Amino acid sequence: MVSTQYSKFDIMRRMRFLQAAVFVSFMLLVMGFFFFQVVQGDTYVKLASQNRLRILRILPPRGSIIDINGAPLAVNVRTFNINGYPIDLQREENVKSVTALLVRSGIPMTEDKFKELVAKQYSAPYRAITVATNLTFAQVAEMIMDKDFKKVLFPTPVWRRTYPAAQYAAHVIGYVAEITKEELETKDADVYRGGDMIGKNGIEGEYEDTLRGAAGEEVIEVDSRGRKLRNISYVKSAKGGDMTLTIDLAAQRYASELIGKFRGTIIAMDINDGGIRCLYSSPSYDPNPLTWGITNSEWAALTDHNERPMMNRAISGAYPPASTFKIVTGSAILESKVANKNTTVNCPGYFELGNRRFRCWKHSGHGRENIINALRDSCDVYFYQLSNQMGIDRLIKTAAKFGVGQKTGIDLTGEVSGTLAGPDWKKKRIKENWYGGDTVNYSIGQGYVLMTPLQVLRAYAALANGGKLLKPRLNTASAVESVPLDISPEVLKLIQSGVQEVTRSGTGRRASSFGVKVAGKTGTAQNSHGDDHAWFVGYAPADNPKYAVVAIAEAGKGGAAVTGPIVGKMLNFLINGKKYTEPKPAEEAKTPAAQTGT
Repeated sequence: MVSTQYSKFDIMRRMRFLQAAVFVSFMLLVMGFFFFQVVQGDTYVKLASQNRLRILRILPPRGSIIDINGAPLAVNVRTFNINGYPIDLQREENVKSVTALLVRSGIPMTEDKFKELVAKQYSAPYRAITVATNLTFAQVAEMIMDKDFKKVLFPTPVWRRTYPAAQYAAHVIGYVAEITKEELETKDADVYRGGDMIGKNGIEGEYEDTLRGAAGEEVIEVDSRGRKLRNISYVKSAKGGDMTLTIDLAAQRYASELIGKFRGTIIAMDINDGGIRCLYSSPSYDPNPLTWGITNSEWAALTDHNERPMMNRAISGAYPPASTFKIVTGSAILESKVANKNTTVNCPGYFELGNRRFRCWKHSGHGRENIINALRDSCDVYFYQLSNQMGIDRLIKTAAKFGVGQKTGIDLTGEVSGTLAGPDWKKKRIKENWYGGDTVNYSIGQGYVLMTPLQVLRAYAALANGGKLLKPRLNTASAVESVPLDISPEVLKLIQSGVQEVTRSGTGRRASSFGVKVAGKTGTAQNSHGDDHAWFVGYAPADNPKYAVVAIAEAGKGGAAVTGPIVGKMLNFLINGKKYTEPKPAEEAKTPAAQTGT
């Protein structure tokens, strides 16, 4: 009996011991799993990948960009990158040898800079990174012959962006450059990696998703000495989508010639579909160095605070519209019934409001003027007096219809909205009340109202096409979009008659002396930093419009003399397909002399 009880007790004791042993073993297993898989996970992944896997990212060619006639604006060329794997490049002995190799090959590099380069692109120890870019075949062939090259480096053919139009289309096309650390943090990690190129501005930036394409990837298995054993997988890269723009490169070149050394812009738009035929900002710049590698002196020129060549003045420059704004004021006066086509105002050369006297540009005065003659002569007093009667609220309501203070929606990065100021705006921004003198200044496009050249152009295109406020576009694949101007046809016809008289017998008649009949308006905007800015905006043919063109020359002094001829010549080029040929001296005497005015 005792023997039996002892046997059962022994069995139970042994079972508990076995359970404890199993539990301890399990816990040790769990702890070991945690240690090797979590604590030392990266170390063992690195060790395993050293003997087995290599992953090479295959960058795609970006989509090509061409102008409306097929001229190349952005294309790709073959170059070579030098690549390596972080697990190799992070070894101290390889840091020294690779840095020395790059220096021997004419590529500036230090050990600290090399380590920073590797760390910046690091995502996994077995994913290849880029050590050098933009190398020619001859450069790569020479590097391969170096004894240190084959240890850890290998060449990869890549597509590199180039811009054949250079400075003529820089503000339209933009450029690509290496993605920054800050951009990587905001982008999809499955799409972008360190070392990738990304659109920075212009069409390249606006249509990055379309143009970039999809990267491919090759995975191979290697032995402990880095020799290829077999292919694991291969995903081919996909080329980015091609684009055709509404831009005419020939018009871009001509715009550069016409504006010369003036800071400013020339823009041309199809008044029926919003297609931008020309968008040239001066001074311009060559985007190629920004993509291929820029020197310190080149960068200093690009960041000059006076010239600001990288600023797209067409969409980022906000200026007082000056007398080009009078089509807005005139429309508001007629729409609000303050005046009609027969209403006249006497211009003695000034307008008095309280104890202030506001001068007309013509100090001797224009005499009695109706709406058409006031536009023709750019009579300030007509607009001073009637806008004062009308009030600012009705004026800014009409200005909003013309798109003042609103981005046009053009497919470019960097557009500003300008300023549609009024009593609320002034109270909020300047902490002051709105006065009658503010309205008087506003009526002739001075004071608190600011517009971009593209906004001014769009307003005149809407006048030319009979009342459609178009969304400007550069991509030919984009849909034509517009909103009704919501101004009566009768009012628009009167304003059209006025701007036709401007170029027939008024302040801007020289614009019609270059091979095509133009309707348009001059403008001279006050400039607190120097000479006045010169405006001209017009459309042609005046009786059956196809294109509208605006030009502004900073510190150009007078629109009639400087920008009027620019617009006339550009419209002639777009409609007749050729540059204007200056007449011989005998013929030149028959051309009407330019009339001064705002």
